[in-house]
Amino acid sequence: MKSYKSLVLLFILPLLSFVAAHKFYVSVTNIEHSNLDNSLQITTRIFIDDFQKVMQMRYDLKEELTTEKNAKEVEQLMEKYLKKKLKFWVNGAQKEFTFIGKRYEDDVTICYLEIANIQNVTSIEVENDILYELEEDQQNLVHVKVKNQRKSLLLVKENDKGLLNFSQ
Repeated sequence: MKSYKSLVLLFILPLLSFVAAHKFYVSVTNIEHSNLDNSLQITTRIFIDDFQKVMQMRYDLKEELTTEKNAKEVEQLMEKYLKKKLKFWVNGAQKEFTFIGKRYEDDVTICYLEIANIQNVTSIEVENDILYELEEDQQNLVHVKVKNQRKSLLLVKENDKGLLNFSQ
């Protein structure tokens, strides 16, 4: 009887782990200051399925993002969304970014952004509202590298803005 119970547990526990498993709701934004280009080079990684949902919800986009159908229109909508949801202040002044492009890697959309004409950085403030309209548990990680200093922020719906200071 004892071995029967052990056998049942052996088969039931893995099944329960699938039921209890849940998806992580996260985006990751990396910002790096380039002395060579005098710019902030930014990549934002968003799960394709989540990006797809928000594009359908906000802009009534019907086709799958990864089909590359209407790629120019899709990029324009991505840029429009990111410009509403992602804001940057460098050394106290708000800066606009340029949307360079995007690519898909596995299950992630990687968007490339740039803020030009940035000679030095003493502070970066980031406001990131990406995907909050889809999921209450959404978390947006921001990693920043300026010279040899690396700092990070974890932004959530209730606290979607953070400031990082860098010594010169």
